Amino acid sequence: MQEVKRVHSQRSRRRRRVRSSIRGTGERPRLSVFRSNTHLWVQLIDDARGVTLASASDAESVGEKRITRKTARVERAAFVGQELARQAKAKGIHRAVFDRGQYRYHGLVRAIADGARRQGLTL
Repeated sequence: MQEVKRVHSQRSRRRRRVRSSIRGTGERPRLSVFRSNTHLWVQLIDDARGVTLASASDAESVGEKRITRKTARVERAAFVGQELARQAKAKGIHRAVFDRGQYRYHGLVRAIADGARRQGLTL
């Protein structure tokens, strides 16, 4: 039980440390990433108003391609990043602040950011 508490404490400290220097605004919202063991969620958040401007997940179909559980996780992450960037561009958002949360910037988190960049979102 002590190990679980220690790991949770470390995660929350990392999350607070990363988010202490990041604030999203209306013209440059925060791109927040959440990973579970099975799915990925990303959101564009305007912290000034406390509003989610756009969101995407690999739990839903993305764009014209249907993401299935058989699709590689990194590929799914890139699709999610691309879909969020498409939604942002439709709302006139071209820049965002990347919030990796408690996660290291590699693997799925990096694939999300690269996918968003490929669609023209500046991070």
